[in-house]
Amino acid sequence: MLAKRIIPCLDVRDGKVVKGVNFEGIKEVGDPVECAYEYNLQGADEIVFYDIIASHEGRGVMLDVVRETAKKVFVPLTVGGGIKTVDDIRNTLRAGADKVSVNSQAVQNPELIRQGADIFGSQCICVGIDAKKVSDNRWTVYINGGRIDMKLDLIDWVKQIEQLGAGEICLNSIDTDGVRGGFDLQMLRAVVNAVKIPVIASGGAGKLSDFAEAFLETDCSAALAASLFHFRELTIDDVKNDCRQKGIVVR
Repeated sequence: MLAKRIIPCLDVRDGKVVKGVNFEGIKEVGDPVECAYEYNLQGADEIVFYDIIASHEGRGVMLDVVRETAKKVFVPLTVGGGIKTVDDIRNTLRAGADKVSVNSQAVQNPELIRQGADIFGSQCICVGIDAKKVSDNRWTVYINGGRIDMKLDLIDWVKQIEQLGAGEICLNSIDTDGVRGGFDLQMLRAVVNAVKIPVIASGGAGKLSDFAEAFLETDCSAALAASLFHFRELTIDDVKNDCRQKGIVVR
């Protein structure tokens, strides 16, 4: 069994780490470079940066933040937000990212996934998805930070993502994002069962047991959280120790 990964996510807006509920009610948390360094010390398996309004504002990637973080952090760094072209992918990787996460632009231009995977390797391409339930066992994909419903069926989309060559999916539930009631296990299970590539659970972690529950109830590869770590309610070690006690292999 591959070891499960615990990943803190840093949502960045105007150069600061922020956190909201259902993409609203945004609060500042701190400096992205310092936050990333702290998670590196705590034993995070990866760190994810999302510039949460880059796509909405039509901006590019925050390369200065990526460069400064890469100097201080020695775990894989994934960067998303504002990545529209192969050149954006190249520049983000050159700045020190190990992977890029494409979300809105991937939906609008799926060929970006194929081009990125062909040029840089599937392992460098993570596709982020924001999805919301529309009926029993049916979800639709949103873009621009949860602002626009693309009327795109989630399961059809994840199968296409895999065929295009992406190495990983980061699945965020808009319904549970920031609500802290646990991961959206029904949606997560449906996606994990639809593809063979790794799936990261995102959106909804609210207590220690939520991480182990996601691993025990679905075959997701990693679990990602923000608020719990940012507000120091839990450390990465707390989560890993709880998983180990429940028989889950973690790094």
